Amino acid sequence: MDLAAMLRSPAFLLVIAVVLLSYLLGYLAYPLGLLAHKIVPKRRKRNAREEFLRRNPAAKGRPFTKADPFLLLAAIQLQDQEVGADASRVRATGLMLRNCAPPVFFGAVTAIVELIVGRNAVAAISCAVLFLVSSIALVVQGRMLTHWASLRTFEVAFWIPEIDDKFRP
Repeated sequence: MDLAAMLRSPAFLLVIAVVLLSYLLGYLAYPLGLLAHKIVPKRRKRNAREEFLRRNPAAKGRPFTKADPFLLLAAIQLQDQEVGADASRVRATGLMLRNCAPPVFFGAVTAIVELIVGRNAVAAISCAVLFLVSSIALVVQGRMLTHWASLRTFEVAFWIPEIDDKFRP
């Protein structure tokens, strides 16, 4: 490949434009994902702190169990960056899933428009249903991964003996 010729071609500019647009669309996906998170009804009430304390009665009364999970994660990362990265990775994956829901929903809207305007009703209905169900599933799975990340934060903190000193009044 001739790098100089590739840099002169309009295709290179098109690739740069697509990368920048996808980056900007990522910023737009966050508030839309948050809106989807609020709109999709919750079937279960999940509380990571209560679930952790129910599973681990030995942790009751420890100061870290009363701390904010994000502050607790920061304390874990101060102790061991790599261990804290696991909970951060799971939380980021949950956010990614949640933020993928709006574009998939727009795919369902496009399929509904194709149903009205187009000629292949079976394909349009199939795509509309598939995209709609997928967008709801992405929000639900994003919630579940966020819950798992909070549980993981409490579980890791349980095994760090010095963590209670950071949260004593």
